[in-house]
Amino acid sequence: MNPTPPNARPPSAPGLPAPASAPLPLAGLRVVEFTHMVMGPTCGMVLADMGAEVIKVEPLHGDRTRHLLGAGAGFFPMFNRNKKSIALDLHSPEGAAVARQLAATADVVAENFKPGTMGKYGLDYAALSQVNPRLIYVSHKGFLPGPYEHRTALDEVVQMMGGLAYMTGRPGDPLRAGTSVNDIMGGMFGAIGTLGALLQRGITGKGQEVQSALFENNVFLVGQHMLQYAVTGQPAAPMPARISPWAVYDVFTVKDGEQIFLAAVSDAQWLTFCDALGFDDLKHEAQYASNNDRVRLRATLLPILRERLADRSAAELAALLEAHELPFAPIRKPEELFDDEHLLATGGLADITLPDGERAGQTAQTTLFPFTMDGQRLGVRLQPPTCGQHTEELLTGLGYTPQAIAALRTRHAVA
Repeated sequence: MNPTPPNARPPSAPGLPAPASAPLPLAGLRVVEFTHMVMGPTCGMVLADMGAEVIKVEPLHGDRTRHLLGAGAGFFPMFNRNKKSIALDLHSPEGAAVARQLAATADVVAENFKPGTMGKYGLDYAALSQVNPRLIYVSHKGFLPGPYEHRTALDEVVQMMGGLAYMTGRPGDPLRAGTSVNDIMGGMFGAIGTLGALLQRGITGKGQEVQSALFENNVFLVGQHMLQYAVTGQPAAPMPARISPWAVYDVFTVKDGEQIFLAAVSDAQWLTFCDALGFDDLKHEAQYASNNDRVRLRATLLPILRERLADRSAAELAALLEAHELPFAPIRKPEELFDDEHLLATGGLADITLPDGERAGQTAQTTLFPFTMDGQRLGVRLQPPTCGQHTEELLTGLGYTPQAIAALRTRHAVA
């Protein structure tokens, strides 16, 4: 697949306006990222999708996520589109010197290594801001500075210590969320901080350091449950055991063992729900008149609904609730979303070329950002790069001659 030209918007999906001719909002911005895994690369992807030139600095053997198995197999192609790759050995004096030269050309430097790591190579904010006071430096850590800052953190670590696993699992069975929520959102918050710092730099002319952290991100996610306790004095129960604020708000097993989520979250929706399904007797039962009444009787109401719905197909129920503008959802697996009619119709998926592994060179589909700008989704301009794909191009841009580049390669400083 030929990538869309830089700074151009992707072709419009059916039913959407024609592509705009204006450049993407971050066109002309240079970002150099020293990142790996998910959190830091997510920040770079946000900025890259919005038009920035994002240069991924990788070790000579490449980002470790290029070759992960199982649940990690999609990490690299998911979070590294629209980027260039340069492979440097930061442990060598020559490789570190190239990295510092490259960072000196950046508007933004992003990193997600352990505290103190970047300072070993003169790539910390204190060193780089001396050369470029306009630099915005975004660090992604496990914890913001404080008692925990030197701990090694993972998404699962902070989910366990930050209350999210407790809220997701059944009582006594903490369970991590089914995706890398803190890594992804931590990278997004890093990007949000970067955008704010860019606006501030436009006013003051000065850069600044931005910090984002997994633990603090996780605490933000469970903040609603913390405030529930502060407001009511009652601890929040894990989601599978929670006291639902709505009576009809659950997964139902129906004909042929299919499952569907059905909801009626207001008194008006309850009446419509009964009309749609022919439950006139329930509609006129005084004991079910208000939402709070139904919540109090949820233990007896839900078994009645489950029995009445057991012989209806999920497709029939979906059609009925959609026709009556009521909330519902089929229970989908991630792989089924490749065929979702809404995603296909609205351009929510885009082709990429896989850079690594047994399927290297083959085409797959990835998800795009869940928003539009000027009526358009932000698309794929550059394929996920192979390791060091742009090394020569970027070194040439820094003024290195072919002979100097060859010498760096001979000394294994670059690849």
